[in-house]
Amino acid sequence: QVQLVESGGGLVQPGGSLRLSCVGSGFTFSSAYMSWYRQAPGKQRELVAGISVAGGSTNYADSVKGRFTISRDNAKNTVYLQMNSLKPEDTAVYYCRVSLTWGQGTQVTVSS
Repeated sequence: QVQLVESGGGLVQPGGSLRLSCVGSGFTFSSAYMSWYRQAPGKQRELVAGISVAGGSTNYADSVKGRFTISRDNAKNTVYLQMNSLKPEDTAVYYCRVSLTWGQGTQVTVSS
């Protein structure tokens, strides 16, 4: 079955960086559009970034443009989210998604 496993979350100070990873299995990763979402407490889940199958096309939420970078390594069935210049408002559970399948999420907390 399709599975997504995220890792890399944690507690970081404002201005810091984290890199999230998501390993996919049970599907043809190299043919799949991949995306990252996040959900903060009391808020709806929102799209953070997406990446095309070969990585040549990406899109970002306005709130993270210039700070976050999505990338993928099809040889490793992995999609990444590099997050720099983190702000307290980036605090959320971050989810990886492929088609209708979600990962379990990884918590990112930005706080001093």
